[in-house]
Amino acid sequence: QVQLVESGGGLVQAGGSLRLSCAASGRTFSTDSMGWFRQAPGKEREFVAFISWRGGRTYYADSVKGRFTISRDNAKNTVYLRMNSLNPEDTAVYYCAASLRVGPLMHTYDFDSWGQGTQVTVSS
Repeated sequence: QVQLVESGGGLVQAGGSLRLSCAASGRTFSTDSMGWFRQAPGKEREFVAFISWRGGRTYYADSVKGRFTISRDNAKNTVYLRMNSLNPEDTAVYYCAASLRVGPLMHTYDFDSWGQGTQVTVSS
């Protein structure tokens, strides 16, 4: 497994932006497919974004397409999620996840390593 630590969450007003980071350690990060998921209170964890191990392929949930951007820096063992035009429906705990499987991966069962999550709260 790979150890993942998210950061960058916080409280932001509607229309604002945040950038989440996920730092990885352990196995060779550069060969991992990476994903971001989120979980709102009382709801199941849902897919947000995916990036392939080289960063050449990205996929997004329809709800965030055009507003969120996933990227990675393999030299820094870090994956990012840039979130623009945030709205209250984006409020959730955001998790990054890693997988040795080749993507696209959009389900929780596709990933074998998870971070502890970072809270994002968007006020109206």
